[in-house]
Amino acid sequence: MHKELFRAAFRSITGIPFAVTYWDGDTEIYGDAQDRDLPFRIIFNQAFNLREMLSDPETLFGQAYMDQKIDVEGDFSALLNLLLCNADIFRGNGRSGLFQRLMKSRRTDVTPEYIENVETHYNLGSDFFKLWLDSTLSYSCAYFRSPDDTLEQAQLQKIDHILNKLHLKAGETLLDIGSGWGWLIIRAARKYGVKALGITLSKEEEEKTRKRIMHEGLEDQVEVRLADYRDLAVENQTFDKILSVGMFKYVGKENIPAYFRCLQKMLKPQGLSLLHTITRSIESPTATWLEKYIFPLGYIPSLREIMWLLPEYSFHLIDTESLRMHYALTTARWAENFEKVADKVREEYGEKFVRLWRLYLLGTSTSFRCSGLDVHQLLFSKGIYNDLPLARESHWCR
Repeated sequence: MHKELFRAAFRSITGIPFAVTYWDGDTEIYGDAQDRDLPFRIIFNQAFNLREMLSDPETLFGQAYMDQKIDVEGDFSALLNLLLCNADIFRGNGRSGLFQRLMKSRRTDVTPEYIENVETHYNLGSDFFKLWLDSTLSYSCAYFRSPDDTLEQAQLQKIDHILNKLHLKAGETLLDIGSGWGWLIIRAARKYGVKALGITLSKEEEEKTRKRIMHEGLEDQVEVRLADYRDLAVENQTFDKILSVGMFKYVGKENIPAYFRCLQKMLKPQGLSLLHTITRSIESPTATWLEKYIFPLGYIPSLREIMWLLPEYSFHLIDTESLRMHYALTTARWAENFEKVADKVREEYGEKFVRLWRLYLLGTSTSFRCSGLDVHQLLFSKGIYNDLPLARESHWCR
């Protein structure tokens, strides 16, 4: 029965042809091959409990791949793209719920299998990320002016793209919430003459940024602190400009209003703020696999959730820009770099860890090409701000 369910599902998938080798050794081809090369083959090393798959197919697939219960030969990205485009078949809310119909008379309540907790990237030091990120160690969406841009070039362009939007002026104060390794606050001080403060919750980032500030001789202009943004709000600190890049998904759904209340308190009247964050088209919980292994307690808000709240705190939206394809390119570059060092990672962390990160990076790139996931930069002001250039290109390309 299990095999027949899989076969029924695979026959319903539309798109490129592919092969499947089942746990009993049988290999079948699905789709119309017509002498075309098959881009990938799925290999089931053992049978599956489909009751679990019905409850959370993304998690079961990810777990099975990590545990080597499933192998993939060929183009892994093509497989992820095909699964994503046909996701409704497995989730049961499309094609009249194929799996649900077939299993309706067989489903019973089951106790989920205990899954051992693994270390997420929050516990990993910079040595791991140095293997596959660029030299800036930027772990957020880059900005590509051309697909041929190097990853480092695109990350530096992202910094300038953000700083240009903030219309910085010499002597202004700038707060970077989640400042990473300090590249942005140092660039802001160097190029625009602002006084910049970066805050982070990572001791390693704080120490390394402090050393870079001293090396650049910018102690009078740039500061980094190990602090939460809520701490600064309590201290009644205020800033002309405030930005946040890539940390908003850690705020949590229930804390989004509190984030904007803190922002309202810290941003001076007519001040500008830029929020760079992953968004989704509609509100929904974080995928179980992603939450468990990559972003514990994380929440990706919808764009309308954010925009709905802005007026509640006297914020006026000035501009919003989608960087969806930029993040697809960014994560694709990360995935390419990761594969180059996969053997080193395997020696240090093991095969399961390699498969986890491969699935995460390739899956993210695929999701940003094919699903409702996006990255948006929202520029807004506290109160009315009338001093931006009238022409958008003049604003962005200083």
